[in-house]
Formats: sequence, C-alpha cells, structure tokens
Amino acid sequence: MLFLQLVLLVVLLPDGDSEDDFQGPVSFRIILTTSFYNPSWTQNQGSAWLDDLQTHGWDNKTGAFIYLQPWSKGNFSNEELTEVEKLFYTYSIRSPSAYHNHISQWQLEYPFQVQLLLGCDSHFGEASVGFMRIAYQGSDLMSFQNTSWRPSPKGGSRAQQVCTVFNQYHVFNEIVYKLLTDSCPQFLLGLLEAGKAYLQRQVRPEVWLSTGPSPGPGRLLLVCHISGFYPKPVWVMWMRGEQEQQGTQRGDVLPHVDGTWYLQVSLDVKAREAAGLSCLVRHSSLGGQDIILYWEKPHSMGLVFLVVIVPLVLLAGLTLWLWKKTHWRHQCTDLPSEQDPSSPGSSTYLNPTQW
Repeated sequence: MLFLQLVLLVVLLPDGDSEDDFQGPVSFRIILTTSFYNPSWTQNQGSAWLDDLQTHGWDNKTGAFIYLQPWSKGNFSNEELTEVEKLFYTYSIRSPSAYHNHISQWQLEYPFQVQLLLGCDSHFGEASVGFMRIAYQGSDLMSFQNTSWRPSPKGGSRAQQVCTVFNQYHVFNEIVYKLLTDSCPQFLLGLLEAGKAYLQRQVRPEVWLSTGPSPGPGRLLLVCHISGFYPKPVWVMWMRGEQEQQGTQRGDVLPHVDGTWYLQVSLDVKAREAAGLSCLVRHSSLGGQDIILYWEKPHSMGLVFLVVIVPLVLLAGLTLWLWKKTHWRHQCTDLPSEQDPSSPGSSTYLNPTQW
C-alpha cells in the first residue's frame, strides 16, 4: 500500500464549514518530493500551499509539522495534529522501500525523484473534487480519475506498469476516492475559514517611476514599480491618454517576506516621446480609484538641482567668506602696539645695519 499512510493522514482531517466569502478560485496543494540517491539513501521534502502562500512545512528529521501561518492549524485539536504527524513521519520512513523494490520492474534509475501532488480547489465558496498526480523526474507519470489510476501519455511503458500495480490495490483506491471527494474539499473550506481575516485583507500598493538600463541611443526604458499590494491580482499598464501602450512589458509578480507582492512593468520608448506617458494601476484595495503616475520630462531633475542645490551651495560659500573675513579682522585687532624704545620694559628694535 504505497501511499496508504499519506491518504489516511488527510482522511483524518476534520470537516469544515463552507465559506461563501471567497468568490475567486482558491487551490490547496500538498507536495511531497522523495529523492532517491542510492538504494540506502533517500530524502523527503514536504510542504502545503494555499495558492502561492505556503501554509505548512515539514521537518523530515523529527517528523514535526511547521505551521507557517498563525491559522495553519485550522480547527485541528492537538491530539489530531499529533496523530497526523506520526502518520506522515511513518509514511516518510516506510514508503521509499516500495520504490527500491520496483527498481527493475518500473525501470527506475538512481538517482531519481518522485513527486506526489494532492489537492483540491474552491470556486465561489464551493469546494471541487480533488486530484492526485504522481510524477517521475518532474514528468507526469499517472493520475487518479474516478476510482482508478490512469497513465499519462508522457509516461510511456513505465506509467502503464506502475498503474497496473496501483490498480490492484482496491481498498487503497477507495480511500483515495474518499480523500479527493470529501476530505480534501472539507479541509480546504476549514482552512479558508480559519485564515479568512488574513486571506481577505486589502493592502494598497505603493507606486513610483524610474528609468532602467538604456535600451539604446535616444531611447528610454521607463519602469513602473508596484510594491506591497495584497491580494496578488493587479492590473498595470503604460498609457498615453486613454490608449494602452502595446509595448508594455510585465515582469513576474514576486513575493515580499510580509506576504505582499511586488511587480515591475516597463516600456521602451524614444526619449522625445516619453512626455505624456503615464502608468495606470488598478487593484482591489483601491476601491475603484485608479493610481495614475505621469512621466515627467527628463530635465525636470536638472531643474530641481539648479533651483534648490545651486543656491544652497552659493549660500554656503558666502557664509564661509564672511566667516574668514571676520576672523581676519579679529586677528589684526589683537596684535600688540609699538612701544617707545626709551620707555621701561620696551623692546629694543635693531635696524639691519646693527645686526
């Protein structure tokens, strides 16, 4: 029973209530990667994700789950969590032997990796039937459909052989079916309920403009930075008036450590045509009020330098000159006056002919 313990792990998850506040599609994924280096050395890595947000990690040395969000435990009791940890750890210790025992039959070659992906989706507050797929070396091997395993067209004869073995485990397949149609969807809805406040928060983006590396003589690379926004969906476009600029290049949406997102959107234009362009940002946190930043002429910064910096430099120079002049006058005033040589205590001055 190759994955029986993993299935039992998720079957034990308690049911949750449906959450109607999540209108967009939300996906929950459990990823387990087993690396086989040789017949005596394997390594497991496990994690769980809610869309792009990692909710759980796993310490494969101790078997303990790592709860990456305050609400990652959902509505689990401590007893249920302890039991699930034990099952997961037992699976990670025993399951590699099944692969080692089928090295020849399944045409496996060290070193190799086996990836298991299990999950389900929620659309408009209703959870869908889950899915389960297994991959070898990053390529789809087989998937679970209805009550049986089916080979991937990319898996070749290896996939057919693995499916033949897995489809003999009728009890195992019934548990998988229960898992995908009931346990995973209910767990997903419970997790959404527990993390509702965090997942439904709205964080306004900060937006600023800059130039990137010059694309060539007489050209500018205009860059619009959008940072610190949540949730992830955002619409950004370089505009001229009401017209979208088709040359707009959108980068990857990257995560910040605080769970918000960052994006760069650039436009390659002729320098003389940059005036009049603007960056338009639309995000759910803005309440329907778009952010629009207009690109200013390149010489505007030079004008700021002339208007602000140059007078400050001149003022500093004038202050230094006045200070030196005043200091020189004080030195002249403090010099001793000449005394009469005949007066007592006077110094005797010799002319050059007396030296």
